[in-house]
Amino acid sequence: MIEETIPYGDRTVRVSLPGRTRVVGSGGGGGLRLQPAADQAAAVRAALEKPLGLPRVGELVRPGSRVLIAFDDPTVPSFGPVRRLSIEFIVGELAQAGVPEENVTLVCANALHRKWTRPELASILGEELVQRFGPRLQCHDAEDAENLTYLGTTPGGYDVEVHRLAAESDLTVYVNASCHLGFNGGWKSVCVGLSTWRSIRWTHTPDGMSMSVRDNRMHRIYDEMGEHLESALGRRVFKVETILANPATVSRIWAGGVKETRAAALEVIESLYPPRRSEAPERADVVIYGVPAWSPYATFARMNPILTLISSGLGYIGGYIEALGKPGCSVIMATPCPEDWDMEHHPAYREVWDRVLPETRDPYEISERYTDEFAARADYIDAYRNGYAFHPVHAIMATHPLKRLRHAARVFVAGPDDPDVPRHVGFIPTGSVEEALSEAERVHGRDCSVVCITRFPGF
Repeated sequence: MIEETIPYGDRTVRVSLPGRTRVVGSGGGGGLRLQPAADQAAAVRAALEKPLGLPRVGELVRPGSRVLIAFDDPTVPSFGPVRRLSIEFIVGELAQAGVPEENVTLVCANALHRKWTRPELASILGEELVQRFGPRLQCHDAEDAENLTYLGTTPGGYDVEVHRLAAESDLTVYVNASCHLGFNGGWKSVCVGLSTWRSIRWTHTPDGMSMSVRDNRMHRIYDEMGEHLESALGRRVFKVETILANPATVSRIWAGGVKETRAAALEVIESLYPPRRSEAPERADVVIYGVPAWSPYATFARMNPILTLISSGLGYIGGYIEALGKPGCSVIMATPCPEDWDMEHHPAYREVWDRVLPETRDPYEISERYTDEFAARADYIDAYRNGYAFHPVHAIMATHPLKRLRHAARVFVAGPDDPDVPRHVGFIPTGSVEEALSEAERVHGRDCSVVCITRFPGF
C-alpha cells in the first residue's frame, strides 16, 4: 500500500491506495516551474515599454483621446498587484501623451459573472485606485442595452456584441491577470468578458468550452470574433497578457496586440504542460482525486453542491477523467460537499438543483430545455443587474460538465457530510476513498488499474 494526501474541502485527507496506483502530481511539465519575477513592477514596465505587434500605448492616442481600460474580474485567481501596476503605468503614459485621467474609464470585465463591490474591487486594484476613479470605475453589465454595441456576425455566423466603450473609445486596453492552461486570455478576455449572452452562447455549451493548451477549439471561435471586432472598429485592441508564478506573483508578462501576446504566452504554457494523456500513457479503470472547497465562481462567496460536484468536480478537475481514465471508468472524488446555498451570489443555482437536476442530468437536454428560460428570467436578471448575483444562465452553464458522465460510468463521492447530496445527482456516496475503491474493484476487478491525482494547476 502507498499513502497519499489529496484535497478534501477546506483541508486534506490521507488515503491508503494499492501499490499499483499511478500517482500524478499535476503541476505540469515534469516538475518545471516558472520563477517569480524579481521585481513585478519592473516586469510590467518592461512589457509595456516593448509591446509586441503594436506601438506603445502613448503612440496609439492623441491629446484628448477617450480610453477604456478593462481588466479581469476577481474570478481570475490573481491576487497580486498586476492589474494595479499595469493600469497605473498605462494611465501615466497616457497622461504624457496628452490624455488626462478624466478621459480614462476602468471596466471590470465580469461578463455573466456577478458584479463586484467596491471593497472587492479594491482587493485586486488597491483602495487608492478605486477611490481615485470613483464613478469612472464600473462593472460590465451584460443586460444594459444602452451600454452595449452590436457589431454583427463573423463569417462563421458568430454574434459579436461588446461594451459600448470598447466600440466608442479611441483606444481599448485589456489587462489579463493570469492564464490558466489554454482556457483564458487571448480574445476570450474581450469577446467574453465585455460581452453578452448573445455572443457568449456560441462557446458556452457542453461541448464548447476547452482548457486545451494546443489547438483549442473555443479560442478558434474567439479569434474569429476578435478579428471581426478589430475589422469593424478599424483599430486594434491593446492587450496585457500574464502568466503567474503563483497566485500573487507575476512570472512572465507581455503587452501589445492580442494575437501576438497570446502566441507568446502559449509558447511558454506549452513548455510547462505536456499533453495530459502523456502523464498516464495507459489509461486507468479508476480515477481518484479530491475536490478543494474553492471555485473561481465562489470568490468572496460560498460554495454550493453544483459548484463542488459538477463545476469543479467534473469541470475544472474533470478533464483528467477523459485524459487519464478509460471509457467506462469509475471516478472517486473526495469532498464533504455540505449543502450550503449562497442566495445573494448564486440564487439561480438553488433552483437548478431543486427543479432541473431531478428532471434530467443530461447537460444537452438541460441546455435545450432550460437555457432560454433562465437566460431571460427577470427576477434573477434584476439580482444580477442591481445586486451581486451571477447571471441566471450561469447556473445552467455550471451543469455542462455533466457531459463527463458519457465517459465515466459512475462517480463515487467519498466522505460527504450528507450522503443525500451526491445521491441527488446520481453519484454514489461512500464513507471513504478506500471504501469507494473497494466498490470500484467489484466492478473492474481486484487488479484494476488506478490513477490518483494529487494536485491541480490553478487550485
